[in-house]
Amino acid sequence: MEAEKLKILTQILGYPKRQGQDEYYFTCPYCNHRNKKFAVNFKKDAHCWHCDSRHKNIYRIVRKFGTYQQRQKYLELQGRLDLKKFEDLFKELNNVEEKQKIDLPDEFISLCNKDLPMDSTDAFRYLSSRGIGRREILKWKIGYCKEGRYGGRIIIPSIDSDGDCNYFIARSYVGHQRRYLNPPTDRDIVFNELNIDWDEPIILVEGVFDAIAAGENAIPILGSTLREKSRLFQAIAIHDTPVYMALDKDAEKKAEWIIKSLLKYDLEVFKIPIDDADVGEMGSEEFNQRLLSARQIQSEMYFFEQMLENI
Repeated sequence: MEAEKLKILTQILGYPKRQGQDEYYFTCPYCNHRNKKFAVNFKKDAHCWHCDSRHKNIYRIVRKFGTYQQRQKYLELQGRLDLKKFEDLFKELNNVEEKQKIDLPDEFISLCNKDLPMDSTDAFRYLSSRGIGRREILKWKIGYCKEGRYGGRIIIPSIDSDGDCNYFIARSYVGHQRRYLNPPTDRDIVFNELNIDWDEPIILVEGVFDAIAAGENAIPILGSTLREKSRLFQAIAIHDTPVYMALDKDAEKKAEWIIKSLLKYDLEVFKIPIDDADVGEMGSEEFNQRLLSARQIQSEMYFFEQMLENI
């Protein structure tokens, strides 16, 4: 089987130089270094010693650079689901209606500006209390409204892959009884897709403040669950992106349902040990420590363990 996989990679990347028993060195498809620096070990991973591009799942190289037939053949060798099933199931994703666009509130004031009014102090103070500093404010393009329908609320916009705003979160920073007052529009989006790298693992969290705490490539699900026909689920499946689950302890049932759905499409799923903590209240250092302790979920064993825990 390894010989067949090697044959497919050779068709895509050219003839390799073998080193030792298990490693093959190809021309790197990312940096095209003149020397063969892209080391592939079918038992471990693929890694370029020049540009540091790496993949634990070697199929990602085939998916990114290979033909449809090569992808099909590699999946067959892995014993994975037929790629055609994905394309049939999610073909509507490429034929969707016009993308959703919304305007930010007229009273929106960006906290990314250099010159800000004095009343921005309360907004900054609230964000600071949640561990959100200048770097996060700039990355997430955070602002606030002092007046109007969203007065006294932090505004966090979602920017789609074309650079347009398609949703925003409005969270009170002055003690409103209703903490969130979000726009009355569809939440079936990939929040801040502009910043998502589908070739790298993503972290699924519940809310936007959790995503800010989780750091790079974190996506809030913005709802009670993650439906298979949602744009986020479809994007994950089509890109074959590894998923790290980081839902709070009180969302355990929700997490189990999402995990089952992801495993059904043969996606790589890892669970980050959150325990009784709140992702949004963790510092980045603590979250990254928990991220290092994430374990990959093997379908049969995971649900067997869950069953034992509930006895």
